[in-house]
Amino acid sequence: MTDLFQQITNSQDVFKKLASKVPGFDGYIERQNRRAADKIMRETIADRFDEQWRRTSALQTNMINEGLLSYMDDMERAAIQIQTLSDKIRTASYGYSGLFDAVKINEAELAQLYAFDNGFFLAAEEIGRALDNIEASLYDEAGLPAAIRNVVSLARQSLEAFERRAELFTGSRE
Repeated sequence: MTDLFQQITNSQDVFKKLASKVPGFDGYIERQNRRAADKIMRETIADRFDEQWRRTSALQTNMINEGLLSYMDDMERAAIQIQTLSDKIRTASYGYSGLFDAVKINEAELAQLYAFDNGFFLAAEEIGRALDNIEASLYDEAGLPAAIRNVVSLARQSLEAFERRAELFTGSRE
């Protein structure tokens, strides 16, 4: 995330670079840059979860085609949680409800915030691996219920983690 913030900072137009020399204006520009970086980060994370949602939907179709209808409620629960997570991430206010305005974040807290966001990339990958397990279990039903429960659990944990992200600095949920 630091690289992304640096990219946005480096791509400022001449006016912003000049205005950043005005006392007090530099802090405004920095907050705007952090918001822009936050927006890009959230859109990228949401895109990763959208990919997993599409995979979940495709697996549901495969399960219907294979006559595995008894598992559809659990698969639908996983799909809904993944889609809800993606939507919440994508539609959260920039800077998570004024996170960069209302709360003064020092460098250590900012690093913690970025590490938290990196966890969402890892969560999307973990859900992807869990979906791989479902796909592998389609023709061996013995492991299918556990594989589906794992996806539901991972999606729920990711959703709860997102809600704790804003709480980390503001004390309230997004």
